[in-house]
Amino acid sequence: MSVDKAFREMIRNEIEVQLKPLRDVVSRLESGTADLDALRSVAERLAPLAQVVGPLFGANAPAAGKAGRRPVGRPAGRAAVSAPVAAVGGKRRGRKPAAAEGGARECAIKGCGKPSRTKGYCAAHYQKLRMLEKTNRRPSEWSDYANPNSVEDIKLPRGRAASKALAEAAQKNA
Repeated sequence: MSVDKAFREMIRNEIEVQLKPLRDVVSRLESGTADLDALRSVAERLAPLAQVVGPLFGANAPAAGKAGRRPVGRPAGRAAVSAPVAAVGGKRRGRKPAAAEGGARECAIKGCGKPSRTKGYCAAHYQKLRMLEKTNRRPSEWSDYANPNSVEDIKLPRGRAASKALAEAAQKNA
């Protein structure tokens, strides 16, 4: 056991030698923070006196914020100019549908009832049309600028059935 004890003592001494400079720096920092705390407390006690006496000697009162920096948040004048917000759901995106009285057509899909936006379809059905075109599955009755309520909607498969339908469509077109 004496070899083990001697080995441990040797390692302990080496660690002490390596850590001594670090301990010295930490003790100096701790004494420096005590000095800073004392200086801060003196400044806090003298602050009311500096506010009263400072203007007599030409000292300006410190500004609330840093000079040259903008305050956080929106500028006061721009809040009233913001874009109109929809009643539910936040900002609306995209083009507004045509007015109902002004000759606006309804969507070409039977039972949809939404105003048409592009090629005779509402926004949702137009996106469906684009996806059907992209995957080469567009039905013949889904023509551009179809009459309102004239096209039967199709239900697209989901999951594995969708991947099988895409594979079949690819084989048909190949």
